[in-house]
Amino acid sequence: MENSGLGGLMFLVIIGLIWLFPIIIVISSSKTTGSEKLAWVLAVIFISWFAWIFYLLLAPIKKKQ
Repeated sequence: MENSGLGGLMFLVIIGLIWLFPIIIVISSSKTTGSEKLAWVLAVIFISWFAWIFYLLLAPIKKKQ
């Protein structure tokens, strides 16, 4: 019986890491900086993985001068 609680905890940890993966990728990326990076992180948090896919395809939105 004790192993079922540990298995459930491990499942939640794995799901949490999968959910955090796109956020970590955006934060560690050098494609964007500052407020644009913050906007992408917020988009990933509130919109979901689709925002991360758009980040990979579209970032940076503005070209560096």
